[in-house]
This record gives sequence, structure tokens and C-alpha cells, in this order.
Amino acid sequence: MTACLKVEGATKTFGGLTAVNAVSFEVKPRSVTAIIGPNGAGKTTLFNLISGALPLSDGRVLFEGVDVTAEEPEAKAARGLIRTFQLVKLFPELSAVENVKVGFHLRSRGGLLSALLRPRWVRQMEAEIDGRARELLDLVGLGTAADRPASALSYGQGRLLEVARALAAGPKLLLLDEPAAGLNADESARLASLIRRIAEDGTAVLLIEHDMHLVMNTADDIVVVDFGKKIAQGAPDRIREDPAVIAAYLG
Repeated sequence: MTACLKVEGATKTFGGLTAVNAVSFEVKPRSVTAIIGPNGAGKTTLFNLISGALPLSDGRVLFEGVDVTAEEPEAKAARGLIRTFQLVKLFPELSAVENVKVGFHLRSRGGLLSALLRPRWVRQMEAEIDGRARELLDLVGLGTAADRPASALSYGQGRLLEVARALAAGPKLLLLDEPAAGLNADESARLASLIRRIAEDGTAVLLIEHDMHLVMNTADDIVVVDFGKKIAQGAPDRIREDPAVIAAYLG
């Protein structure tokens, strides 16, 4: 099976500090891959290299077989590589459904003139986007909060809203940076089911997560990093028993 994402020797140095050191791994289509490791292990820096937020010092990133190493985040997003962030980044003054609609901008068509004149096809497209946005809110468990301002949502609800907005962009690969942070037990369980469903519906998922219960119950493959290096990779059962992982992280 051809990899959706292939990271080859990803390296990032900041002066004399090597934050990510020659990390390589693949993400298969319709799969969930988790990156785990202690705080400061280089996980978020690795995400920044993959998404294009930071340039690589060495190595390369291939998406669907295309070398996208030098592409900007917007270009990668247009290809279907969509990312959420460790800190929730929503439009607080907009409603939940309006926040999700923002995610559709990569796939909608039309310019300034059509927005001003609002022909029938524009009104029809807007109605379809509104309906789809509400479906995504239902999917993440926020259907009843669709018309509430994002500022009125809890932190955990905001994280779920960010996932819904990312899905609106039509990702082929969804990068989730600590999606369970701030979630209660019920929200975390819903998120785990949602991540599996996203992958089964055809979108590969790559996530950073500290919630080991979520990781072990959702991931097909786990990449473990410590001090910027990959120290292990494999299925959950293998990772649970790996001596290096136990020593460095699982304890």
C-alpha cells in the first residue's frame, strides 16, 4: 500500500540544538498513526516540519508521492494536508457553525462579484455548506451548540469544534495536535470513536497525544520520539512492551 505521507530523515536544528534528529516514518491511507513521547521530545516541532510551519534543516516530506518539503502550509493544505493546533485557534465572535463554514473556503468557488450579486448558484452553495457544517457539528457532538458563539463553548468543546472545522476543508491527511487536551472522559471517548471513523471513511490521521488510553485504543501505528530521535515504532501491543519506550516515557 502506497504511503499517504512519507517523512524521510526529518531534521531541525536551532543554532546548536537539534530539536528533531533524522526522524523517518510513513502514514498509510485510512490509518491512524500516533506520535508520542515526553514533553520537549520534539513532537510539535516535527508537526511543524510536516505542515510547513517550519523549514527542514535536512530530510524531506512526501505527500501522496510528491515532494512537498519546500511548500508553504497553504499549498500543503490545498493538497489535503490539514492541521489543528495544540492551542485552540477559533473565531470567538462567530458561531460554531460559522467557524466550521470557514473550513470550507478551500473547496468553495466564487469571487467578489458573485459574493456581491449572490446569484442562485451562490445561494444554493451557501445552503449546502450550512447543511454540511451542521452535519459535521453533529458528528463531533456539537450539533445543539451550532448557533452559539465559539466564545461560549468550553475548552473541550472548542477542541472538538476545531476538528469539525478541519474536516470541512476535506483533508486527505488530518494532523491533530493533542486533540484530547482539556476533554472530559465522555468527550475523550467520543473523540476516540470520531478518529477511528475519520480514518475508516478515508482520511488518514496523524496525531500527537499524551492520553495513552486514547492512543492505544485508536492508533494502528505508534511512533515514539525522545530527545528529537525516533526510538521505537510499531503497533500498540509492541509499543507497550518495548523496553526503550517504557524507560523513556511509559514508565
